[in-house]
Amino acid sequence: MSRPDGTAVVLLHALALDSGMWRETAAALTARGRRVLPFDQRGFGGTPLGEDPPSLDTVADDVVRTLDREGIDRAVLAGCSMGGYVALAVLRRHPHRVSALALFNTRAAADTPETAAGRLAFAERIVRADLRESLIAATTPLLVGTTTRASRPGLVASLLDTVRGADPAAVAWAQRAIAARPDERPATPVGVPAVVVAGAEDGLVGLAESRETAAALGAGDPVVVADAGHLLPMERPEAAAELIAALIDRVDGTAPTPGPGTAGAHQTHEDITESDRTASRGRSEERARAC
Repeated sequence: MSRPDGTAVVLLHALALDSGMWRETAAALTARGRRVLPFDQRGFGGTPLGEDPPSLDTVADDVVRTLDREGIDRAVLAGCSMGGYVALAVLRRHPHRVSALALFNTRAAADTPETAAGRLAFAERIVRADLRESLIAATTPLLVGTTTRASRPGLVASLLDTVRGADPAAVAWAQRAIAARPDERPATPVGVPAVVVAGAEDGLVGLAESRETAAALGAGDPVVVADAGHLLPMERPEAAAELIAALIDRVDGTAPTPGPGTAGAHQTHEDITESDRTASRGRSEERARAC
C-alpha cells in the first residue's frame, strides 16, 4: 500500500492512452512504499473533456487541482511523451508545486512549424470515421521499439485496443494543445531534481533531443534504457520504477544528488537493463505526429 504521508509522484500519460499505461510501474513503486497518483488527462480514462479550448496550460491546472484535492503541497511529476509536456507546463505555471521532475521520451523544445502543421492535420483526420482506423494502424505500433514489436505482440495488441478506444475528439484536442505549446527550455536550470530518460529504440524523440532537454533542465546526462521505444514505462516498467524511486529518494534526502555530467538517477544503461531482466525472470514526419 502507498504511504499516505510519503512524497507523492503523479504519473502523466502519453497521447491517446490513459493512466493504465503506468500500471506496472505504479505497482512496482507502490511495492516500494511510494505514494502514487495516476492521472487521467481530460478526455482520457473516463475524465470528461469539457468545453475549454485546447491548451496544455489547462491540463497543468487540472494536475494542480488534483494535488489540492489530495491535500498535497508538492509532488514529483513523472511524464511520458505528452505527459512530459504537461509536467513541463506545471513546472512553468506552478513551480512551487513541483518537488522533482522525471521526463520520459519527451522534448522541451516547441514543435517546428512543419511538425505543428502535421499535428493539426492529424487532429482533422482522427475525427473522421473513414480515416481513423488506417491512421491508428499506421502510427500506433511505431510508439514502441523494435524489440517490443518483435517480442511482445500482446502488448502491441493491447496498445492498439487502447488507442482505438480513445475518444477521437479528445485525441484531436490534445494534438492541438501540443502543437500550440511554447518552448519549455528554461533560461536557467530548474531548481528541483530532474532526470531525463530516453529509450534506445525511440524513433520519435531522438537522443540528441533528450540531451538538449537534460542540458536545459540542468539534469545531467539523459539515462538511456535498452530495449525500449517511445513508451518506455510500458515497455520497461521496472526500469521506469527504479528511476522514479531514485528520484524520490533524492527529494527525501536519502540518496546523494548526482553531480554535473552524471546520469540523473545514478543508473547506467547496463544497470537498468540487468535489473529489469532480473525482475522479469522472478522519424518520419508521420511518426512524429503520434507523440
